[in-house]
Amino acid sequence: MVNDQQLIDQTSQQQSLPELPDGRVKITYIGGGSRQWAPNLFRDLALCTEIEGEVALYDINYESAKLNAEFGDWVLDKNEAVGDWEFTAVEDRATALEGADFVILSTQFDPADTFVHDLDIPKRYGIYGAVAATIGPGGILRAMRTIPVYRELGAAIGEHCPDAWVLNYTNPMTWATRALYEAFPEINALGLCHEVFHAQDMLADLVGRYFDEGRPNRDEIDMNVKGINHFTWVDEAYWRGIDLFEVIDHHLEQKGALREFSVAEMADEDPFVDNNQVTFELYRRFGVLPAAGDRHLVEYAPWFIQGTMPDDLNRWGVKRTTSEYRSQHWEDDATDHQTHDVKSWMDGEEEFSLTESGEIAVDLMKTLSSGGMMKTHVNLPNRGQVSDLPEGVVVETNALIKPNNAKPITAGPLPRPVRTQLRSHVDTHETLIKAAVDGGNVDLAFQAFLNDPQVRTLQTEAARELFAELVDAEADYLGDWDLEASVVLSESNAFHS
Repeated sequence: MVNDQQLIDQTSQQQSLPELPDGRVKITYIGGGSRQWAPNLFRDLALCTEIEGEVALYDINYESAKLNAEFGDWVLDKNEAVGDWEFTAVEDRATALEGADFVILSTQFDPADTFVHDLDIPKRYGIYGAVAATIGPGGILRAMRTIPVYRELGAAIGEHCPDAWVLNYTNPMTWATRALYEAFPEINALGLCHEVFHAQDMLADLVGRYFDEGRPNRDEIDMNVKGINHFTWVDEAYWRGIDLFEVIDHHLEQKGALREFSVAEMADEDPFVDNNQVTFELYRRFGVLPAAGDRHLVEYAPWFIQGTMPDDLNRWGVKRTTSEYRSQHWEDDATDHQTHDVKSWMDGEEEFSLTESGEIAVDLMKTLSSGGMMKTHVNLPNRGQVSDLPEGVVVETNALIKPNNAKPITAGPLPRPVRTQLRSHVDTHETLIKAAVDGGNVDLAFQAFLNDPQVRTLQTEAARELFAELVDAEADYLGDWDLEASVVLSESNAFHS
């Protein structure tokens, strides 16, 4: 017969039930002075009730982080706000990272010192990049600036919050995400980009146009996504069981669906305008749908930036981002749609409306921490989700998100002609990562540069001079690269540092 004491002893030996999560999380924002992503995040947090907690904002520009913390509090004071968050600007990165459940990354170097050169110097060599942010000569220089920083961030996350989920918005997306995993292979990092959402929106628009059902939400458009960031492809797309490729085919038969634009028509257009003409041209030629904006596609598939410029780019309805736009966009009084002027909102100079941003960071954090399930596209190292690209390279596919788990969904192989294009870019990604890890090997970085499809339009000597001129202009941001040991730079007349 078991007495009371034995029952107590047996009970005490049993494993206790796990505690329910309290719903409070710590979000660390590296680049917390962000002028686009941070204000978008604060909107969504203010409208969120499933999770709550603190947001630590770290930025090398502490005053910008302080301003965003004030803005976060200001948003929470709105009548429509239902979230419970504490925003704090933190001067020390390690303190900001310590104990974080989520780390959001969105950083950028001063465009006046970097981006301007990425756009203007290649143009003098006849390379008319539309964005110069993630590929091409300017994109590669941006990667050279970014990879060492993100290797350092990966190591810091491994030290201070190794179990945190990391949401990276920083471009060049593939290189930044790959650098995080190179530094800390066990990191839980997801690269996030909204370009695929735009493809879903485009297909939703076609559904609304050709079916008497109203325009569906983009989430109702189911696509099989495969590729690399800004050069992602879709080989299946459905809405309510309807093959949307048949809808695209029908659309392209309609008058005006395919057209050319003039320089005059494009003169006053926003640089971010997207007329889908490059998208449709690539779809017609390869039979699968590219799922990125045309301004990015023309850099990865550079047929469209050859010829007489700007005429032969504008004819596709694409407009080049100018260096003047980039530098002005960064100034404190910039009010374009890519930069939020939080001071003008708080001072009442501009109307503020508390609405959802359309981004998914908060949805991801809710799902990863408090339950549920969602499917979305993310950038992750390849573990077979794109079967004919190398293991370990960062690819963009759908993934199933569940509590504390992000499982990429197998997307299958790419059509050979498309794979040919992607493989060139993937090899460039990996070559540059190796160059960064190998003591900042500039000559190996030049090999990656030389293999870029945009650069392959030049003679090798001209490519060397372009590379050296870019490095010389941005040398202050390339301190982790061994410039003095470079044979390529020593051969050039353009390198003076």
